Amino acid sequence: MEIWDLYNLDNEIIGEHIRGTELPENGYHLVVHIWLRNSKGQYLMTRRSPKKKTFPLKWECVGGGVLKGEESLAAAIREVKEEVGVVLCPENGRKVLTQVRDYVGDKRVNDINDIYLFSYDGPIILSEALTDEVAEAKWMNREGIMALYQSGEMVSVIKDLSYFIENTSGEFM
Repeated sequence: MEIWDLYNLDNEIIGEHIRGTELPENGYHLVVHIWLRNSKGQYLMTRRSPKKKTFPLKWECVGGGVLKGEESLAAAIREVKEEVGVVLCPENGRKVLTQVRDYVGDKRVNDINDIYLFSYDGPIILSEALTDEVAEAKWMNREGIMALYQSGEMVSVIKDLSYFIENTSGEFM
């Protein structure tokens, strides 16, 4: 059982929430998305395991829920270690955006999404991951990622990509 802190829109903890149960209308859980960029300007994309209940075999960046009592940055580092076996240094990354999502399509998600960008040039060895959530990982350039996004092969709840394409001057992508 995974327990999350429950937040209000002022980012104050107002209780706790058990993953998989319905969130209250005025309660939000904190999630992280982590984009790893190498010195070639490529981003690490991961393909979800076919065992995942939601979006099996879809592509995404690393991400997940922030656990009760955990800070956002610590969750980002933990998720990367769990999913792709990489140990990140906190000083090699930064939070680039926080977005609040009430709905994705017609599904209420109520999340506060902290999006991180980390520089990383080391190996990706999925056998060192702590979970089997990721079936495949590969470095991709912007065009490859856009092709996944446009073809529908990317997790539909990932809106980070469109945000960065529309709202940055190329710093992210």
